Amino acid sequence: MTTTEKIANAKKRIDELERLIKYWNDSDHDDAKIVNFTRNIENKVA
Repeated sequence: MTTTEKIANAKKRIDELERLIKYWNDSDHDDAKIVNFTRNIENKVA
């Protein structure tokens, strides 16, 4: 994995954490919420 790829992955994780923090801190609404995260699902066979 190159340095550029590591930086890109770190930025994605930071964005996800920021969305989670915003979601948790949003006390204006008590309704059930859905947080849409993009998911990378890899099929690996051992």
